[in-house]
Amino acid sequence: MIDIAGVYEVAIRVSNLERAEAFYRDILGLEVGLRDEKRRWVFLRAGGLAGMVVLQEVPGEWPQQHLAFTVTASALNHAVEEFGRKGVSLSGPIMHEWIPARSVYFTDPDGHDLELCAPIERG
Repeated sequence: MIDIAGVYEVAIRVSNLERAEAFYRDILGLEVGLRDEKRRWVFLRAGGLAGMVVLQEVPGEWPQQHLAFTVTASALNHAVEEFGRKGVSLSGPIMHEWIPARSVYFTDPDGHDLELCAPIERG
């Protein structure tokens, strides 16, 4: 068996690269790492060196995806306040007893289902 330590990179198809980049950079605070204008891709750091999100401009229609970003409990509370100021519509917070974690849900400009998930340590 392969001992996988985590997921390092995920790719998200978007219809407008500039609009998606602004959302992930300005709303979620991801750091732009590299732009590949030839392929119309932008690599953004999610959690410093822990991983990346790659926005890929692809014409046409494709299914929406779900992505969950891990945050701390205080970061989740801050995000709820910040998103309210920025006009981002949220669902939650929702408590997931089986994980356990608290999460909020929202969508990006292309309708992808995004989640901020704050795991809770079992006592």
